[in-house]
Amino acid sequence: MFTFHPLYIGISWVLLRWHDLWDLILGADPVPGALNTSWQWILAIVFLVVTIRIVLFPLFVKQIKSQRAMQRLQPKMKELQQRYKGDRETLQKEMMELYRTEKANPLMGCLPMLLQAPVFIALLWVLRRIDPDKYSNYAKTLYTWTEAQWDSAINAKLFGAPIWATFLTTQKDLKCSEHYDSCTTAATLNVQLVSGILIALMIVTTYLTTRQMILKTGWNADPQQRMIQKLMLYGIPVMLLFSGGIFPIGVVLYWVVNNAFSLGQQIWVLRKYPPPKTDTSPKADIKAKPGSKKYEEQLREKRDRAKAMAPKVGAKPKDPKKATSNAAEELKRKQEQAKAKAAQGPRPGAKPTKRKKGGATRGANK
Repeated sequence: MFTFHPLYIGISWVLLRWHDLWDLILGADPVPGALNTSWQWILAIVFLVVTIRIVLFPLFVKQIKSQRAMQRLQPKMKELQQRYKGDRETLQKEMMELYRTEKANPLMGCLPMLLQAPVFIALLWVLRRIDPDKYSNYAKTLYTWTEAQWDSAINAKLFGAPIWATFLTTQKDLKCSEHYDSCTTAATLNVQLVSGILIALMIVTTYLTTRQMILKTGWNADPQQRMIQKLMLYGIPVMLLFSGGIFPIGVVLYWVVNNAFSLGQQIWVLRKYPPPKTDTSPKADIKAKPGSKKYEEQLREKRDRAKAMAPKVGAKPKDPKKATSNAAEELKRKQEQAKAKAAQGPRPGAKPTKRKKGGATRGANK
């Protein structure tokens, strides 16, 4: 059976090692310092973010490269969508074949975020268990913690609010004279104020981080991928608005710092790997050398294909699937007629026609 227990131990170990380091630098003081904040624990959470981001940085670079590959495929994807408009099943098959041949992975864009989710869950679980009224001495030593570290975390505060408290924490939840001596209405309001500001920052930075990535990489041409982008841009902030109240202050702080780190990281990576400029002209995707006979033939063929697929002026709307099929049949019929006409040769008694340089022989005079 799958369990997150090893992950809880790993996240706890990293968090506690950073806390020990800052204890050595700032001094082990159980009383909150400047701004009524336990900087040893706050900095431990901040540098937990730094550690995770460094570990995931290679995947973040792969994510950007994968998105660039998807952008380069945009013209081909749009062509497939136009060709198989109305035939969703065939379109999906052709899209998957395109991804396979071009070695592009549309899911790579979500991988770093998916890998960060278990870390967030682990930190949430670890900080939620720091409750002075719920756990025994045995629980204090879970996930490599010591009783001294657990007692220190109970007293840890951010601007006077315990890092284990949530926006929904009540005055009754703060009743612990042994660990927390400010169990008044003012203390509860302070917890809600600190937590509320952090939740607002969490929502705003989540939206800005996602928006920055989408604007830099562009909206995906694939309807399903575009839907995922919209869900990430608007759905996640709305979800956080309703669920942020159950997150401990330490977890919300982790999320805000992680988003701030992501914004800076994206600015650097996007400058290093700028989005490719896509060419939407008829000459795009033509691999022949410009000016050559093969180049002119491919350009003429592409223009004929676009003209055949375009609707006639004043024509009534048709079924997209039938229209695409009819356009393809019409183009094929014209090509067969041209080949047959070229194979017939001149009529008996007709005067020979002059050839244009680089062109085909004209038909006989009527």
